[in-house]
Order: sequence, then structure tokens, then C-alpha cells
Amino acid sequence: MIQTLFDVILPVFLVIGAGYTLTRSGYFNASHIDGIMKFTQGVAIPCLLFIAISTLDLSVGFSPKLMLTYYGVATLCFFIGMMGARLIFRREWEDSVVIGFCCLYSNLLLMGLPITERAYGASNLTGSFAIVSMHAPFCYCLGVTVMEIVRNRGQGGIVMLGSTLAAVFKNVLIIAIGLGFVVNFTGFSVPIALNDGLILVGHAGLPGALFALGGILVRYKPEGDLRVITFVVTISLMVFPALVWAFGTSLSLPQDLFRSAVVGAAMAPGFNAYIFANIYGRAKRVAATSVLMATGLSLFTVWFWLGMLG
Repeated sequence: MIQTLFDVILPVFLVIGAGYTLTRSGYFNASHIDGIMKFTQGVAIPCLLFIAISTLDLSVGFSPKLMLTYYGVATLCFFIGMMGARLIFRREWEDSVVIGFCCLYSNLLLMGLPITERAYGASNLTGSFAIVSMHAPFCYCLGVTVMEIVRNRGQGGIVMLGSTLAAVFKNVLIIAIGLGFVVNFTGFSVPIALNDGLILVGHAGLPGALFALGGILVRYKPEGDLRVITFVVTISLMVFPALVWAFGTSLSLPQDLFRSAVVGAAMAPGFNAYIFANIYGRAKRVAATSVLMATGLSLFTVWFWLGMLG
């Protein structure tokens, strides 16, 4: 297990730490980090996802058991987080939905993919890419729908829901995934020069995003209700992967898909959790601090889950 920490997990966190340290020291400023993140999320990672989805074996990756396991548990954790915030911590319904979203939205893209790749190799990312391809649409559809029901108390909110979902599906990551599916389904052959260029750019995506992630963490300060934050972190880092483990085992998921599901579920909340909180102006301090604390603690919890997976 010590070898796993040094060979798999530590390199990922060293890149995050480098981004944090160099930004904290002033060598990089906020605009530099924003530029790196814009490149990785707007160009490099879409190229990576397009190539991955266009060549994905859909009959293997899009296993109904895998999707039921991961997204069934994700939905369960969303409602556990929401109802826990409401019934245990007496937060308002709108705050509770945001807290539930923090428990739902794992950092699959920036952390889950590189850790899974380092742990099990690029050839074992089929399940991870399948989960990632559905992640943003599913999570935002669930979060926005419940928030609009809560905010409008049965009075509608269709316009807000429609505009938010339109923004989700205009996202370049979603577009890249959609184009990847088109190429996959049609069997279209991407010209070799273009394909190689996309691969080169895509290779810069994950390390660049990890570095920028560290730089962005500098902006967040630990603050907010520590009890609620501890609740979110516990669900995100321990309850979510434990339930995925139980569901995946009961459904006899193949080993590679099982590993992808558990590792993905074990990631800290992604920055979209804070973005969701910011959109609605609710529980922003809880969301920001949960992302910060869970990302730091995941160095040890991911080590635990990788050790369990063997």
C-alpha cells in the first residue's frame, strides 16, 4: 500500500501542490491560472474526451450495471446530503439542495481519470470515460430540477430550468462528448493528422488541469459551518464509494468497471459543486470549504480505497 501512495497518488497531488505553491508565492497570478484552466477545460480535455468517446467500446463501457451502480448511488447520496442538511442541521431547503449537490458531484474529470490511469493503466479507463460522459448532464439535471421544485414550491420554474439546461448542453465538454458519440456510432474515420493533433493537445489536459486546480484552491479559505462541512466530506469520501462498492458487488460488476466506479466515487467534490452554489447564491461557504477540505483529505482516503481494491 505504501508503494501505491508513492507511485499512484502522490504524483497527482504533487502537481496540485505545485500549482498551489507557485500561485500562493505569486509566481502565477489568478489570470495565469484562469488561462491554464480555460485551456484545459475548453480545449485540451474536450480533445481528450472526444478521442476517448469516439473510440470507446460502447458495449463494454456503457454497461447498464455500471450506470445503475454509479448513478443510482450518486442519486442516493444527493438525497442523503439534502435531507441530512434539512433534518439534522436545520438548513433551509435551498441550502440543503446545494449541500446535496456537493455530495453528488465528484471530481471525476480532474482527479478521477488521472488517478485511475496511474493505478490501472490507460487501457482500463473504459468505465471511467463512460461515467464521465454522463456526469455533468445527469448531475445538473438532478440538481437543477430539485432546486427549481424547492424554490418554486409547485409554481413552475420551467424557464429557469430550460435556460440552465441549455447552458449545460452548450458546454464545450458536452459538445465534445456528443461529437465523440457521433463518430463512434457512424464509424467515421478521423484523418490521421487531425487525430494525432487532437491526441497531442489532449495529453496536456489532465496535468494542466491538476496544476490549475492547485492554483484555484488558493482562493478558498476554510469557513462556514464545520459540522455541515464534515458531513459533506464524510459522504463524499467514504459513504459514496462504500455504497458503490456494495452495489457493484451485488451486481457482479466486471473488475475494471468496478474499479472505475469505486475510484470515481471516492473523489472529492468537484468545483462544479461551488459553481452550482454560486448560481443560486446559497451555501457558498459550505460548498467552497467542502471542496478544499475534501481535496486535501482525499490524499489519504483515495489511498485507503485503492488499497481495498488491491
